[in-house]
Amino acid sequence: MSSQPSTSGAPAPTLRRTLRARHLTMIAIGGSIGTGLFVASGATIAQAGPGGALAAYILIGAMVYFLMTSLGELAAYMPVSGSFATYGARYVDEGFGFALGWNYWYNWAVTIAVELAAAQLVMLYWFPDTPGVLWSALFLGLMFALNAISVRGFSEAEYWCALVKVVTVIAFIGIGTLMIFGILRGDMPASHGLANLTLGDAPFVGGLPALIGVAMIAGFSFQGTELIGIAAGESADPAKNIPRAVRQVFWRILLFYVLAILIIGILIPYTDPSLLKSDVQTVGVSPFTLVFRHAGLAFAAGVMNAVILTAVLSAGNSGMYASTRMLYNLATEGRAPRMFARLTRNGVPLVALLATTAVGALCFLTSLFESKSVYLWLLNLSGMTGFIAWLGIAVSHYRFRKGFVAQGHDLSRLPYRSPFFPYGPIFAFVLCLIVTLGQNYQAFTSGKIDWVGVAATYIGIPIFLAIWAGYRIVHKTRFVRYAEMEFPALPVGGDGVATRGAAPVPAE
Repeated sequence: MSSQPSTSGAPAPTLRRTLRARHLTMIAIGGSIGTGLFVASGATIAQAGPGGALAAYILIGAMVYFLMTSLGELAAYMPVSGSFATYGARYVDEGFGFALGWNYWYNWAVTIAVELAAAQLVMLYWFPDTPGVLWSALFLGLMFALNAISVRGFSEAEYWCALVKVVTVIAFIGIGTLMIFGILRGDMPASHGLANLTLGDAPFVGGLPALIGVAMIAGFSFQGTELIGIAAGESADPAKNIPRAVRQVFWRILLFYVLAILIIGILIPYTDPSLLKSDVQTVGVSPFTLVFRHAGLAFAAGVMNAVILTAVLSAGNSGMYASTRMLYNLATEGRAPRMFARLTRNGVPLVALLATTAVGALCFLTSLFESKSVYLWLLNLSGMTGFIAWLGIAVSHYRFRKGFVAQGHDLSRLPYRSPFFPYGPIFAFVLCLIVTLGQNYQAFTSGKIDWVGVAATYIGIPIFLAIWAGYRIVHKTRFVRYAEMEFPALPVGGDGVATRGAAPVPAE
């Protein structure tokens, strides 16, 4: 291994820009289509009705669209593996970027533990007598190996895992559509029609409180789309591939979610108690499984269990990649120990990967204790991090564009321009802030404030602010003024790499 930069005069290893457009597209899709759609979508319909669930996903989908276009503009112009942490440090405040980076690293490191715990529960479906910890150890080793080989190892695994999920959703939409129009009836009543959309209190159940609650679930479901920004640091042609991925991915993801939830809402009444059983242990009552069974597919539970396992491993694989690259970038920018910036000859930050794997494994081990209080608090600490990252993207893009224009730069220099600026990032910031702060509003409306519940839900926010404030105090930083912002001399060089200090990760 060799550190960054090389001290021997020989060229230092660098991250390999080998990710193609198909990898970026599937990384973003794979990061957002998972158990949130395959399992938790049923609970959203049960809580808010089919209309409420659809409205929530469309609303959050619009927010994610603006966030993706904001991130796309930044990543195409400045493709670095630190993504929004680097942008936050450059265009908001150095301490802001520091806090964003460390919080995001921690979030995905804990996600590894969450997915390992979920994987062993999924495997119980086929192997009820095998100790689950053995499966978790096996999957952890597999994820480490895929990430340790090269970025292609991760990207190819993620590509095929995402493809499995996409094919499943397309098959579900196709079969569901045939059932709705009576072409494939299965065991559904002949006069079914659209009656479930107006059953009882449907289509909107529970009013505004239910809609807010479902919007939070939708927000968690869409988290992972920002992985495209992390992967930009290893994209072969970011100026071309990032905009293409941003344009394609969002609409595909939103279409998958909206059509899938619409089909579930039409075919399964929101009063069906099975919809409330939304965890990986109840694959037999996953809304996808229920629809497939109604269509007469006897093997539905086994197939969906395999798909859910794929989704779990995909999330863990993505988590290991994202957290490793974020830790590496923090080190290259002097915000983490330099040893984490060391790369193998294949361009893999192995020390950062080892550290991330160790933290993920330790977090997972806490889930095995009889008292799961430590594990639950670790989860609580990471619960807000994805939303904080989204807020950081909106703020960073807003200030980036304002500073870019204030210095007299021509917007035509940008490889990709986010539409609807400044309204897009402002809308995304406000809605994301509402969803973030409203995650446990029930604690304040039940007559007596549940302070334990409040602390468990919101503890990530004061910790983020404390890290930010601590860095500002120690390093005496301040908000970057528009006139002081630094922009590359050219948006992208001929080899697809941003120039003059824009991207500390050069092309291979």
